[in-house]
Amino acid sequence: MATALKRVKIAPKGMGLNDFVAHQEDFFAAEGLDVELDWKTFRGTQSSWKGLDYFQRPQDRPFTEDKQEVIQGACVWGSICNASAGMGRFVPDAYGLSPWAIFVRPDSRIQRPEDLRDVPISVGMRAGSHFNVPYRLEKYLPLENIKTVNTGGFGARLKALLDGEVEAASLLPPQIAMAEQLGLRKIIEDTFHTLWWVPDSAEPEVVRGYLRALDRAEKAMDADLAKYLPLWRLAVPSEFETTHAWDFTRFGRGERFVYQPIPRAEFEDTLAQVKRWGLDQYLQERSFERLSFTVT
Repeated sequence: MATALKRVKIAPKGMGLNDFVAHQEDFFAAEGLDVELDWKTFRGTQSSWKGLDYFQRPQDRPFTEDKQEVIQGACVWGSICNASAGMGRFVPDAYGLSPWAIFVRPDSRIQRPEDLRDVPISVGMRAGSHFNVPYRLEKYLPLENIKTVNTGGFGARLKALLDGEVEAASLLPPQIAMAEQLGLRKIIEDTFHTLWWVPDSAEPEVVRGYLRALDRAEKAMDADLAKYLPLWRLAVPSEFETTHAWDFTRFGRGERFVYQPIPRAEFEDTLAQVKRWGLDQYLQERSFERLSFTVT
């Protein structure tokens, strides 16, 4: 008699293809999971967050309003801070490696990172697009001269830049590839780590199966990336789905899945950096053991 699959809701980050590949290739089912992709939360993270406070962002609502059990991901800083603020726990057993960049319009006066002095940069507050700005720009500018403006998610930041609402925007995949195809100009780029973030009540076997499915997807892309590049269509924000003819063959890999534990030192460094940036107002618990969800 076949074992029943475990039901689990997943909100993709959309910065990589692993969730979509695992879903298409039935890797989730192979790991005993019946996965529902949470498109409501995912599209919410791509939309505007203007006027929303922390705990009101789309990714916060499964913990604060809807009371749903959803596995989702965020930057290493955001996942640890969210857990510390009482919204679930971060998973230290694996991490993502994602591109990041700041873009401007082609006619912008901004040419170098130093030119971003006192320029409000469009970000999604307390998420990867936000934390990356002080983390990467501080080698070029004093912290007090690094400015951000809370626009919100993927699509909202790119649209704000195109519409002239902001001079610069902090972008992640696939918006980096979209910005390049739209002729926007890159000022600085780097990579950063992401982590997964789960409810306190998550079952270890479910989280373990989820990570294994993502690893299967990573290996499948290593074997034949071109086969899966068209799946980027699932990550394109709704306002950009029909307005441009995207060449997904130029989108590249995006975030990579790394099935190795995040170094303990990175957890300690994250808390120290967030405090130094003045973004630790919501941090409560600071113990690695109490904030992490270990599946092994």
